[in-house]
Amino acid sequence: MRVSIVGLLEAAAVVTILFSIITMLPVDYHGLQLFSHFRLQYLVVSLLLLLLFKWLHNPWIIAALGIAFVVNAAYVLPWYFGTRESSGNTELKVLHANVLARNTAYGRLIKLVDDENPDIIILQEISPAWAAEIQSLRSEYPYSRIEAREGNFGIALLSRFPLTASQVVTSPPLDYPTIVADVSVGDKSLHVVTTHPMVPLGRSFYDARNEQLGTLPALLDSESDASMLVGDLNASMWDFHLRLLEQSSGLANARAGFGIVPTWPTFMPFAMIPIDHVFVSDSISVTGFRSGSRIGSDHLPLVVTMTL
Repeated sequence: MRVSIVGLLEAAAVVTILFSIITMLPVDYHGLQLFSHFRLQYLVVSLLLLLLFKWLHNPWIIAALGIAFVVNAAYVLPWYFGTRESSGNTELKVLHANVLARNTAYGRLIKLVDDENPDIIILQEISPAWAAEIQSLRSEYPYSRIEAREGNFGIALLSRFPLTASQVVTSPPLDYPTIVADVSVGDKSLHVVTTHPMVPLGRSFYDARNEQLGTLPALLDSESDASMLVGDLNASMWDFHLRLLEQSSGLANARAGFGIVPTWPTFMPFAMIPIDHVFVSDSISVTGFRSGSRIGSDHLPLVVTMTL
């Protein structure tokens, strides 16, 4: 059986159209939701194939690809518009990084901190080895809560500002740590929650991630002036359960207006998706949201500036 280039392109078009459409369904099924994270890729591929098939004069595929392009554009393009005007008078810079537990390029994180000079640092995958290495930051960041774990689910929060309260919550169902803290930022109180749920590969891990995400709205309930959720949430903003979290928490994704900003996996640049997040309450105005330089991890860091 002969396989032609046009035939391969037609197959690629069918796959792109299929996944663009079926991932629109509000269905809580792990296999389907896994493919919801690639909206940016579907958008780019559908556009490239549309141009190719316009040259090849295939009207049916052109029409179907046009629909796929419009669908994906509706999911992707709004993230590049609509930033909120700064309304607060207290500036804050937050650095978030999944450092990758097995990564030993400790100096690259230290250099990133020196270059970015954030006020609050939130780190994921903090192993005992990483916990020892970040002690060098304590002179600049004297307030901290660190829960080091073997494996990939240790976590840390370091701050220039005092922590008026902090605790490590054991999150169900896998007992992964979640840090809940109140930070005194000038004359404002900032409630911070940071967590790192399971990778949703397979039904049981998908359910475990969703259960941990479902515990977060209660932890975000606070009397503080502002609230912020930060973490590698192992879900993009198009994921069914991340959208439920956004609705139930009342927080907004800090990406809004700054683009998709993919963060993982750095070893497959074209396949990168946005699974590291910062969510903020209405009293926080986000003035900048971007990825930071590589630190030897499979994730890119996030650098977020805001006013309270």
